[in-house]
Amino acid sequence: MSKSLPEAPAAAEKYDVRACRALMRGGSKTFFAASLLLPARVRAPACALYAFCRLADDAIDCGDDPNVAMQQLRCRLNAIYDGRPDAFEADRALSHVVHRFAIPRPLLDALLDGFLWDAQGRRYDTLADLHAYGARVAGTVGAMMALVMDVRSPAALARACELGVAMQLTNIARDVGEDARNGRLYLPREWLRQAGVDADAWLLAPRFDAGIAQVTEQLLRAADSLYRKAELGIAALPRDCRPAIRAAGRVYAEIGRQLERDGLDSVNRRAVVSGRRKLALIAASTGAAFQWPRAALADPTPLPEVTFLVDAVANAAPPRAAASRAARVPRRSFNERMLWAADLHARLYEQDRHGAR
Repeated sequence: MSKSLPEAPAAAEKYDVRACRALMRGGSKTFFAASLLLPARVRAPACALYAFCRLADDAIDCGDDPNVAMQQLRCRLNAIYDGRPDAFEADRALSHVVHRFAIPRPLLDALLDGFLWDAQGRRYDTLADLHAYGARVAGTVGAMMALVMDVRSPAALARACELGVAMQLTNIARDVGEDARNGRLYLPREWLRQAGVDADAWLLAPRFDAGIAQVTEQLLRAADSLYRKAELGIAALPRDCRPAIRAAGRVYAEIGRQLERDGLDSVNRRAVVSGRRKLALIAASTGAAFQWPRAALADPTPLPEVTFLVDAVANAAPPRAAASRAARVPRRSFNERMLWAADLHARLYEQDRHGAR
């Protein structure tokens, strides 16, 4: 059980969050854009989570020795959960978040394991193997995002994890060529064999052909199945959080549609959703605030590979004084949320005009 950490001074917390937000802005544009639709009480801890995830991934993936980096990161997590974070902005911000929202340590340990799998060049023979990978590098993030929204029901957590896995499958489908040129292959080898593709030989000379197109399409169908399932969980989120999460899911799913329009060739090109299309999807997501909550309970059974994440939360102590946290940060009215969304739309439109992706 994690120790209780006193509230950080407001000035220090804002400083840490500013640094974390800068990392988010320079990383995933889709995640950053969607985060702007979140209420302030959720946006700040989401930035802290993203910042640590980003730095941890870079430390393991880009360092000289991934095992040494992993050991150092585990030591940093020890300090974070002991309430004595190292002098890194991301660590201080994450320490505040994990204690404030009672985020179980196994979620972050699983995330680091997934990053290490990348560095080790792990093989993925089946879709289940790929689900296990996605559960670690993305399902964990979905679970933690649910927790900072004060959502802890098993069914809702399962849907959040599955949305993360769906997004990761989309990433894999989009980045087949880029991954291969880095010596990595995430497409299920079982599917490649069935499509007549020798995975090891293909890695030596990556090229787009009918077999790769077939496997890419299969992967997109698997992702779509999880997106549909995850949509049900959005109704279990706080009303003012639903548009942002639906927007993130729909924009990611649109990457798959763009890939289909590109002929499923992600070896020679990278599918990009235009800023204009993102705007339309984000605007269409605002209706998520009025989704009927009982839909979230339609299928409580989690994807088998994310069950351990749901169980980790179920076995953890709940956060303290959740009600007082909600009272300290007032919620915006729907009109205020719509004005915020309109401002976001304008910014994304300007990015698209200037060639930003």
